[in-house]
Amino acid sequence: MKTQTQASHTLPPGPSAPLWGLNHLRTMKADYLGFVADLQRQQPDIAHVQVLNEHITHVFHPEWVRQVLVDQADALIRWERATDVFSVSMGQSVLVTEGVQWQRQRRMLQPGFSPKRVAGYAALMTSAAQDALGDLARRPAEQSVDMDALMTTMTLDVILRALFGAHQVTDARPISEAIQTLSHSGIQEMFKRFSWPLWMPLPSVRKVRHAKQTLDRMIQQHIQASPSAKQHDGEDLLTMLRQARDPEHPDQGLSAQELHDQTMVMFQAGHETTATAMTWWCGLIARHPEVAERIHAEVDAVLQGEPPTPASLQQLPWLQASLKEAMRLYPPAAILFTRRACRALTVGPWTLPKGHLMAFTPYVIQRDPRWFESPDAFKPERFLPDAPPMPRGTWMPFGTGARVCIAQHFAMLEMGLIGAMLMQRFNLVWPEGAAWPKGDLAVTLRPAQPIRLRLHARE
Repeated sequence: MKTQTQASHTLPPGPSAPLWGLNHLRTMKADYLGFVADLQRQQPDIAHVQVLNEHITHVFHPEWVRQVLVDQADALIRWERATDVFSVSMGQSVLVTEGVQWQRQRRMLQPGFSPKRVAGYAALMTSAAQDALGDLARRPAEQSVDMDALMTTMTLDVILRALFGAHQVTDARPISEAIQTLSHSGIQEMFKRFSWPLWMPLPSVRKVRHAKQTLDRMIQQHIQASPSAKQHDGEDLLTMLRQARDPEHPDQGLSAQELHDQTMVMFQAGHETTATAMTWWCGLIARHPEVAERIHAEVDAVLQGEPPTPASLQQLPWLQASLKEAMRLYPPAAILFTRRACRALTVGPWTLPKGHLMAFTPYVIQRDPRWFESPDAFKPERFLPDAPPMPRGTWMPFGTGARVCIAQHFAMLEMGLIGAMLMQRFNLVWPEGAAWPKGDLAVTLRPAQPIRLRLHARE
């Protein structure tokens, strides 16, 4: 018989699980981020939760997160339920696949997202932002602007131009609504044992089916409208995908279905997450005019009225720091894919059995007071070049390890260019008396209430 001391080392500590953890399931469905934050306050480094027959270990300590996701990545697969849900909208793309298939796709796509290649998309990004901000400048000054709608339209135009060349958006609403439908449906499906097939004549299923068809049709129309020959000197992402070859099998490219699926994941991830991050950033900048003043000063001094470039962004430390701090407080991917252990894992002093699930929550990890003083405050100076170094793994809005976001350089460039151009042209003013919105967790963490700002044109 094990002693109490021996038994205590079998699994990490965690809350009791009456009724097989169904009490936890109800709480998670109602407020997942609140549940995990409470869990971390009770067990700051690691916590075990049982829900029905699943054992879930939440890892919070950044060193242990890296120990799992970096050092033992080959022992993990993504949670099967999550990949089933995501495959509805994103097919068998690099976001969903595992094993040999994922390795092949990652090898083929990686060269298209190197910092040097991504810099080639800058002109397409600034062109889209220029058009959107030009339309904005013609609005009455006293009219408030829905920043989520603005950023959604702008990033949608950016990703369409980056993917397909000079394709502008005439009406972003149907596409945005389809993405939001799939996003909210996706997070709800995670808490279900199974999903109804898309052919079922149920209202909720019909709504998801219509959203998927809207996006599939839009992606396929753009693929068919773009000739196979190079466009814009081959700088668009679709050309890159068509030319992608497996280094280990140079004669093999992407199949027609793979081309569609990879384009779909780039479109959704490259548009939705960036729009969400920029919406939160705009609100935070408007709430902190002292930060806005610093950004205005450096944008004016460095750019001198010219459009930003990848090189000039490196000379805007307050802008870059404010974007990183906004993503610390409100990471668009507030929760990472849960992983399943394919063999026993070492996590700090613990050895976790094969088959257990491992959960990682950047929203909670990035608000840990051990690593961030006043963790709920917006302090971009944490990320300035001369700031004290923070422990590795404490800032992970793009994930970490082998499956770190392949497009993180693309996202940071896009956000930097849009942010610089917005601050060149406007003062962002928070409405007097307006409350700060709560977060609404779907696949991304969006503001639950609209962030509406006054945008006053700068001289």
